[in-house]
Amino acid sequence: MKNLHFKDFFWNTDLTCTGGYDAIIQYLSDGKRTCKEVEDFMKARASVEERYAKDLLGLSKKVCGHNEMNTLKRSLDVLKLQTEQVSLSHLQLAQSMREEAKKLEEFKEKQKEARKKIEQHMDAVHKQKSSQFKKTMDSKKTYEQKCRDKEEAEQNMNRNTNTNNTKHMDKLHSKAQQAKQNAEEADRLYQQNVTTLTKISEDWLNEHVNVCEVFEKQSVERINFLRNTVWTHLNQLSQQCVSSDELYEEVRKSLEQCDIQEDIEHFVNLRRTGGKPPAPVVYENFYNGQKSPTATPTAASTYRVPPPPRRGPLPEPTNKNDSHYSVVQDEGYSVIQY
Repeated sequence: MKNLHFKDFFWNTDLTCTGGYDAIIQYLSDGKRTCKEVEDFMKARASVEERYAKDLLGLSKKVCGHNEMNTLKRSLDVLKLQTEQVSLSHLQLAQSMREEAKKLEEFKEKQKEARKKIEQHMDAVHKQKSSQFKKTMDSKKTYEQKCRDKEEAEQNMNRNTNTNNTKHMDKLHSKAQQAKQNAEEADRLYQQNVTTLTKISEDWLNEHVNVCEVFEKQSVERINFLRNTVWTHLNQLSQQCVSSDELYEEVRKSLEQCDIQEDIEHFVNLRRTGGKPPAPVVYENFYNGQKSPTATPTAASTYRVPPPPRRGPLPEPTNKNDSHYSVVQDEGYSVIQY
């Protein structure tokens, strides 16, 4: 399929019309606006990455597993460390994005300056062409009018050929001669203006073709530059994902080394308080400190020495005031009997 080019499809039948040229200029202006929009987009994305990096950096400094110990603590420390590394990588990504945006800005300004010079030159060419066209058309109207005046003067002289008034005939003849000279001068001026306009038009045609080629080249460069810029932008984002995953992989490797049983044993060995539970509480008689016969000894109670009795054995009963004291072994035991 044949490629289409600016120089073949942006002409107008009206010599003074600049519609084709204006359409190309509008296209270039829209392209410049697109460059600005992409530039702003990348700068905004860089700001997002920078804020995210700072938030991640702050997060990596927060307490996480401060009281944990052994292998799990090491894994949590690796998590914080790699989070910090991820934040730094996002900060670097933001800087790279700003650098690409700066390159796009410089490219846009370079094309703007080059286009500005061409537009100024073409504006001057268009004004010269329009001015000469108007001048030519005015000279054409003058020429046509002078030709009509000449014909009218000649016709008037011919109508009065048979008159006997010599003076009047001389006057008509002189007027016809003057009209003829005026027509010839107008014709000469008209031809001169047409020649000048033709030369200006030829120069404009060549300039228009050259400008179309330059502007088409600029458009190709702009589209290619924008395409590569966005491509690079996406590669940076993809590389950031890869880098982040590599950093996260270090955390996963650390978690693989996290041994649950080892952490449990580490805690037991570090903080253990004893290997034997307390003995059960037994019944103690207030008077003789004897344990309740109903208490069932357990293996856990064998290691403890029974506590000393709270008081000595009861005294033997006396006959004072004919009082009789009973003992525990007596049937119908009571503290005292009368």
